[in-house]
Amino acid sequence: MKSKETPNDYGLSIWGGNNFTIEGGKVCVNSGARPAILDIVNEIRTDGYRGPLLLRFPHLVKKQINKLYRAFSASKKEYKYGGRFQAVFPLKVNQFPSFLKILIEEGKEYGYGLEAGSKAELIIAMAYNREDAPITVNGFKDEEMISLGFIAKEMGHDITLTIEGLGELDAILDMQKKTGDPMPDIGIRIRLHTAGIGIWGKSGGINAKFGLTSAELMRAVQLLKKFGQIDKLTMIHFHIGSQMEDIAPLKRALREAGNIYAELRKMGAVNLRAINLGGGLAVEYSQDAQSKSASYSLQEVANDVVFLLKSICENKGVEEPDIFTESGRLVAASHAVLVAPVLELFTQEYTEKALNLKEKGNPPLVSELYDLYRTINEKNAAEYLHDSLDHMESLLTLFDLGYIDLQDRSNTEVLTHLIIRKALDSAAHLSERDRLQQRIQEKYLVNFSLFQSMPDYWGLGQEFPIMPLDRLDKKPGRSASLWDITCDSDGEITFKTKRPLFLHDVDLNERNYFLAFFLVGAYQEALGMRHNLFSHPTEAVVEIDDDGYYIRDLKPSASLLDILDDIDYDITDVQKQLKKRIERSELIPEEKRQDVLAELYLYLSENGYLKTTRLV
Repeated sequence: MKSKETPNDYGLSIWGGNNFTIEGGKVCVNSGARPAILDIVNEIRTDGYRGPLLLRFPHLVKKQINKLYRAFSASKKEYKYGGRFQAVFPLKVNQFPSFLKILIEEGKEYGYGLEAGSKAELIIAMAYNREDAPITVNGFKDEEMISLGFIAKEMGHDITLTIEGLGELDAILDMQKKTGDPMPDIGIRIRLHTAGIGIWGKSGGINAKFGLTSAELMRAVQLLKKFGQIDKLTMIHFHIGSQMEDIAPLKRALREAGNIYAELRKMGAVNLRAINLGGGLAVEYSQDAQSKSASYSLQEVANDVVFLLKSICENKGVEEPDIFTESGRLVAASHAVLVAPVLELFTQEYTEKALNLKEKGNPPLVSELYDLYRTINEKNAAEYLHDSLDHMESLLTLFDLGYIDLQDRSNTEVLTHLIIRKALDSAAHLSERDRLQQRIQEKYLVNFSLFQSMPDYWGLGQEFPIMPLDRLDKKPGRSASLWDITCDSDGEITFKTKRPLFLHDVDLNERNYFLAFFLVGAYQEALGMRHNLFSHPTEAVVEIDDDGYYIRDLKPSASLLDILDDIDYDITDVQKQLKKRIERSELIPEEKRQDVLAELYLYLSENGYLKTTRLV
């Protein structure tokens, strides 16, 4: 007997943060009028846009900024903490203007600032950061980058250059001596003994890439005093890794950093007033309660940070520092949703319609497989399943030896697949259930590039929540692996028995089926690759209020000509060469050449994603 159908929320209650909800079998944005994401997608597609869509939701950026500041505000109030709390967004997480403009607008209430790690990022910060919001500059610097910091200071920005080595401090002091220009504040990245954990754990510890040792810290203070600039040392900074699964390493690092702060104050750094904790706060990506990404809450982090720093400062008799964070993933990840249509299901041929039994002369084992399929039930499911698998192996051997033909082999594969599916449907407690689900998984071809839109999955094994946009009132029955449209075998999200993805069996000739990939707003866009020259998806900003939703800033995916231009092809020459080849082709009649050229130019103005002809 089949189990009663139950809907699947795809772990939404685990990773969703109450940002999305399911209503009427559809994923809806849990804000204002609660529109269905499918309705938003269909409206955009009605205007002719195909391929993947990246939807940005500004209210989710604001929600995360509010959440971050309110957590530390509550902790400061509870522990009567004297220092300020301030956050800056690390531009490496997402530099795209469609996001950045949202970030600056939504963060202005708090003076939310920016962190830059390169010259290009610093230019962005100088151009767009509000003057009442801080800029911190991390990473290795040359004289040009340091000079940009001086220019930012002259422009009126509250800027701190965080030195990663003594050579940078020498260069800053030399530049100030030569020019006499106002000098940016100085931060020092400290090298802690506390190591991080997880994939990015190497960001912390004594062998970490960045930071000054204790001996170098002493030398830095001496240099600042020698040049009469000790009052410009205003911040110390550390970072122990991204996506921290456990809060314990942060607490250990805080004890180290807090005591270093107190000692530097006693050494004469009278304007040292801030400790920058870096980033690293985890985002919950898991769709399974048994494999959650983080074991702590944001409020727990705020409470521990404030309490530990207050305790250290009281013991050392120094002023409580301002607390800075650079938690970009926490702020950016949830705001963006990638939506892509399924183009094809590759194993739908395993249905009764695909059977092609002979009127006479079916091999005995094929006939037995057919009998097993017709008579399998809950009681005999395990036995018949094992018999069918044994028959299949025998029949495949017979095919290799030339005793049965391709029609027999096809019937063997179809019948075995049908028996496995029937066994899974009728017997809920098969011991090999997980293995069988993997064996009969459906291959869903999805119109996107994994390398362009989710490079962290390919490069780091980072999981992202995945679910269909509708049919959520129906139980999904297909164990699914997802194929992207690149010609790379790594462009696949495989079916995993420990974290299985089940999707619906749909007829794509009758209806579209869209998959949504959530929490892709951090790092994925900045790291996206041009593998096969697929470009950034079409994107749109979606504003939501009590009356409905509004689509703005719709930016189509780059055309083929734009992509070629971006990788330094002379597009005028490309068009010229194509025209020449058409004009001298003996296969194209002269009267058709202009039409062929016009058609080719039309394709050059389109993006590279596939366009299904089944449905609008």
